[in-house]
Amino acid sequence: MVDTEAYTIEGPDGSSETLDVPAGLVETLAEPGEEPTTVISDIVVQALAQHAHSLVHHAEGEPSPELVELNEAVEELFEDRFGMSLEDAMGHSH
Repeated sequence: MVDTEAYTIEGPDGSSETLDVPAGLVETLAEPGEEPTTVISDIVVQALAQHAHSLVHHAEGEPSPELVELNEAVEELFEDRFGMSLEDAMGHSH
């Protein structure tokens, strides 16, 4: 069995969840000198942005105005964090 490392995510309401990832995986994904928590945070931002994008642009039916607004907000956060648009990172646009 592979050793694991635990990371905890805490929500604004104080709730939290701890998840285990294979030991060494986060370091493998990191840039030299990058903190493991930054790697995990980057992956969370990427995943949320991609999921919101899929809900708005690839789901059947029209998305609600609220969902469109949330998608636009997470795309802005993505660009602020990574210095490129989500469209550029994904290699396609709408």
